[in-house]
Amino acid sequence: MRKFQSLLLLALVLSIVNSVAQSGSHYKNFRVSVYARAYEVRQMADKKWLDSAWHVISSQVKVDKIYLETHRDLIVVDEKILNGAKKYFEDRGIETAGGITYTISERNRFQTYCYSNPEYRQKAREVAEYTAKHFDEMILDDFFFTDCKCEFCIREKGERSWTDFRLQQMRDAGNDLIIGPAKAVNPNVKIVIKYPNWYEHFQGLGFDLKAGPEQYDGIYTGTETRDPDAGGQHLQQYESYLVFRYFENLKPGNNGGGWVDTGGMRYIDRYTEQLWLTLIAKAPEITLFDFRQLQRPILTTDRAEWQGTGTSFDFDEIMEPFKSAGGKMVTPSTMARAAGYTVEMADAIVGLLGSPVGVKTYKPFHSTGEDFLQNYMGMEGIPMDIVPEFPAEPSMILLTETAAFDKDIVIKIRARLEAGKNVTITSGLLYALEGKGIEDIVELQYTQRKALVNEFQLGRGIVVKSEKDILIPQIQYLTNDSWEDITSLDGAAGWPILHQARYGNGSLFVLTIPDNFADLYQYPQEVLGRIREVLSQDMKVYFEGPSKVSLFLYDNNTLIAESFLPETSDVKICVKGENVRLTELPSGLKIDGQAGEGNYIWGREREKVTTFEITIKPHSFKVFRIN
Repeated sequence: MRKFQSLLLLALVLSIVNSVAQSGSHYKNFRVSVYARAYEVRQMADKKWLDSAWHVISSQVKVDKIYLETHRDLIVVDEKILNGAKKYFEDRGIETAGGITYTISERNRFQTYCYSNPEYRQKAREVAEYTAKHFDEMILDDFFFTDCKCEFCIREKGERSWTDFRLQQMRDAGNDLIIGPAKAVNPNVKIVIKYPNWYEHFQGLGFDLKAGPEQYDGIYTGTETRDPDAGGQHLQQYESYLVFRYFENLKPGNNGGGWVDTGGMRYIDRYTEQLWLTLIAKAPEITLFDFRQLQRPILTTDRAEWQGTGTSFDFDEIMEPFKSAGGKMVTPSTMARAAGYTVEMADAIVGLLGSPVGVKTYKPFHSTGEDFLQNYMGMEGIPMDIVPEFPAEPSMILLTETAAFDKDIVIKIRARLEAGKNVTITSGLLYALEGKGIEDIVELQYTQRKALVNEFQLGRGIVVKSEKDILIPQIQYLTNDSWEDITSLDGAAGWPILHQARYGNGSLFVLTIPDNFADLYQYPQEVLGRIREVLSQDMKVYFEGPSKVSLFLYDNNTLIAESFLPETSDVKICVKGENVRLTELPSGLKIDGQAGEGNYIWGREREKVTTFEITIKPHSFKVFRIN
């Protein structure tokens, strides 16, 4: 992550030194685990190789637990080798657990088992029984889904949709092939299912976020986001935080941790950001995937390449305190040291943070629409909190197109507004609800026309420009029935970006989402600031500044501002209230702000606000307490 103050680095020296050869020791606020694939577990029969590999890892990051995989790609680890590996780590004070990946060939586009095929059903049962025989805890890696459309599946599916068929098939497979057989062998075994990062599409492949948290003894979160620009998923960095919070809301206290790998990164901060975001989401454990990847050397050429991307991760600075304290580090350093440094740094901060808070945004089970949009909003500096039940209590909520899967959503929106509580809906949800009762609240029309805009008006005479044209849907309204809060301009025409309509005792806001979600990052700072202020009505803090700077808030008056930009950023942290100061953590530096008022929001009085000007370095963050 960033270049930390010398004070923090010095405070970590003792922790770093103690980590050497003491990998069984625990961190103060979480545990660190390593996952070993069947390929590497099988190789552990070679004691010399195992000693060397374990020294590389354990000399650079403290490890509390290791998951030893019994099966992947039809490889089943020999029982003698498995027992030997288990004893090796337990003799060194490392807790062991089992792992299973139900793949036929991961390299063949993640080819999973077919749970309609009797041969693979029997194999799945045998692997579960074998693993439960040797471990009291076992985790299913995130390939326990099905994408099979063989003749068995086509025949068994019948007239059902693939989603309905697969949800039922994987519920049954979990009970009949995994949970039942495993617990028959070992009644004490805890069975955990790890869910991957692509939560918007789970139901189509059989992952059931409604039934699964109750079906299994525990769940686990894939917090890998990798490179947001390249590759097939394009997951935004913020998701490493938000997906853990979402899964935690499915069954509070049942989410065992987050899971990160080293894949798909062009600069080292992209790896460490994922670890850090997982931990500030308050994950009780983080799993480093995997035993092999952690041994990847960080070479001089790698450092030069990463530095060229604007990274703030300086290995020479990180290693110097360790060397001066007499530590003996593996040379060259590996990804294990990148992980070790990050978790040590996080451990000094996480205990100071309360419980995360954010703008409640409702995602009904098995819903789709405006996929992963909340992560783009998080990258815009709006703290997000996805919940599976409609949020009745907050003063403001955000509803995206997924909310249309709730057949009573218009009734629920209307009830909130009549009770004096506000709702922001996206343009996508407006379109989905046309003809379904939304007209009773406000007569807006999502036209089929588009506009290419780069100018925006906020209030009278305030016009700002974006650096590129943005394609948006044209929304039409009845003058004075509702009114624009932010307007986009194109010559003599204009269309709403943020629109407000009164209903009952509350207000419905409509937020226009560009056709390309990534163009949210192109909105000028003034536009983003207004959107943040409107959506943050329940929050004590919002900020003004560029996109790709995120704000993380906690219920004990602590906050984190984190930049994902490759250049230094200046932001204004706006804290509601008077006589407010910020204290930077952990240094204790006191920061004074400028008293003033927030912007006018129709139907509300202006709030007193104290503004703090903050500079954040590339790919780094700052932590504060509000006094």
